[in-house]
Amino acid sequence: MQGQNQQQAYDRGITIFSPDGRLYQVEYAREAVKRGTASIGVRTPEGVVLVVDKQTRSPLLEGSSVEKLHKVDDHVGAASAGHVADARQLVDFARQQSQVERVRYDEPIGVRTLTKEVTDHIQQYTQVGGARPFGVALLIAGVEDGEPRLFETDPSGTSNEWKAVAIGSNRGDIQDFLEAEYESDLSVDGGIDLALRALNEGRDGALQGDGVGVAVVDADTGVYRELDAEESQSYIDEIEGAGDEAADEETEE
Repeated sequence: MQGQNQQQAYDRGITIFSPDGRLYQVEYAREAVKRGTASIGVRTPEGVVLVVDKQTRSPLLEGSSVEKLHKVDDHVGAASAGHVADARQLVDFARQQSQVERVRYDEPIGVRTLTKEVTDHIQQYTQVGGARPFGVALLIAGVEDGEPRLFETDPSGTSNEWKAVAIGSNRGDIQDFLEAEYESDLSVDGGIDLALRALNEGRDGALQGDGVGVAVVDADTGVYRELDAEESQSYIDEIEGAGDEAADEETEE
């Protein structure tokens, strides 16, 4: 009975380590991230691409109301996986930090600096009693001094920089696809194509332009822009066309 009470204490208390050095609440937050639909980031020399799966629970739900892509500043965007409300809180915090930097120094915040501010904020919620960790992971993409940057945040407050990365459901399969197909000299169009094909690998059902979100931070202009459903659909059509051509060639052989 005493052992069960100790186990429950490790489960409930965010500030209590288990005997093997684990924080169970942080691990549960990571599980919440895995239950969210996938988000993918791809860094190319021409810019950073963010692609998100916006699967809806009902055909009556407006796809535009699904919050997976966020503009943080003119040169920075974010994609999320996990609890949407938690993501909104972190994005609002990131926006505030970006504006503070502009007011204080009259210049845009660095992508690495912004990521550190966000992860420091996340980490505080792993040490404070009476609060829970954020059940969300973010991909923070932007341009810093003309260089594309892509970072991932974790519910523990850890950040990593990536060339290509996936968060959310089916991360393992999508990450394997990215590792096999990624090339360092991709164009932005190539990055969008790669991310959509990777998303298709871990998704049930065909991709649709209004069922995905695509955003790009261009390295030349340093501006974040979200593609509309028609633009996204045009990339999906190209992927499907290429797949049909490959199937026809195999049939002829």
